[in-house]
Amino acid sequence: MMIVIRVWLAALVSSVLLVPHAQAHEVTPTITDFSVVDGSLSVTMRANVEAFLAGIDLEGLEDTNASAQVDTYDRLRALEPDALTQDVTTYWPQMAGDLQLETDQGPVTAILSGVEVEPQPDLELPRVTVLTLQADLPANASTLTIGWPANYGAMIVRQNGVEDPYTAYLAAGTSTDPVAITGGYSLGAAETFLTYIPVGFDHILPKGLDHILFVLGLFFLSTQLKPLLWQISAFTLAHTVTLALGALGLVAVPGAIVEPLIAASITFVAVENILTRGLSPWRPVVVFVFGLLHGLGFASVLGEFGLPQSQFVPALIGFNVGVEIGQLTVIALAFLAVGFWFGDKPWYRKAISVPASLVIGAIGAYWFVERAFGL
Repeated sequence: MMIVIRVWLAALVSSVLLVPHAQAHEVTPTITDFSVVDGSLSVTMRANVEAFLAGIDLEGLEDTNASAQVDTYDRLRALEPDALTQDVTTYWPQMAGDLQLETDQGPVTAILSGVEVEPQPDLELPRVTVLTLQADLPANASTLTIGWPANYGAMIVRQNGVEDPYTAYLAAGTSTDPVAITGGYSLGAAETFLTYIPVGFDHILPKGLDHILFVLGLFFLSTQLKPLLWQISAFTLAHTVTLALGALGLVAVPGAIVEPLIAASITFVAVENILTRGLSPWRPVVVFVFGLLHGLGFASVLGEFGLPQSQFVPALIGFNVGVEIGQLTVIALAFLAVGFWFGDKPWYRKAISVPASLVIGAIGAYWFVERAFGL
């Protein structure tokens, strides 16, 4: 029995020790904007091109450090803009062959008309490169389909310059429906809602490692259901409020402030787990306040690619539902791993809850120093 506990704690320690690197190399979706004017297709793609050039298979990958090509990826990230632009230009023929641009009148081949590499990138964040593509559409083309292979990862597609534009989040290896180039093909409310549920879930499992640790901190306070329900309810209400306000543009707090405070929230709940044995009167209030911060973190994720204006509310609700399902999944997995088997044991707190909270608190403190002081 104690061997099982040690193995579980070792897994927790090993996973969180890798987290600081995951923040710097998180896999992000490519954002593709397109418009059609007088039969001419214009496409801009905001992408992490170093991953493409390195040959990293992005399907299901959450961190480029987990790839065998990580050394090549890091070398490319360190290149000056001019050098990376040259590499992208050389690589373009292969990428053009992988990019699917299909009309109802036949396929389209785009040319690379511009490459804009972010200057002096922050090596703690994925670098953004903007590719500009141009193509002439076949005569009488009325629809356009966009997609690419799974190894390029997820893609967000947004139509511009028309009323009722199409917007979609495409999982790796999928493509859009045939989109009317004159507009009027936005997803319906139900389709949008269902599309954004996995987007929210994905930003908890596997990508939301700081949010995962915070939820685990809530879980390890007590084996009783009531304290957990109070905390989850307060956290859910709070982050739902700030997620909505942030997505609407009514509240905006710089990530340089939000991210260190999120790390501090992880440490706080972990330390309180160690110092107290149950739900204090102030704990739900504190969790609510921290939930406001986490909601701003979720809002920043949505801000990276935006929400479809024609179906803003269904997309926002779907994303939030996905986040909630992700959080509940984290709790369910933790319960199945340790709570179900050992939660009623007299040594549970000493052997599992306190050591796990110590690890969580230490990682939160490390993150706080790293994010606040840029170390």
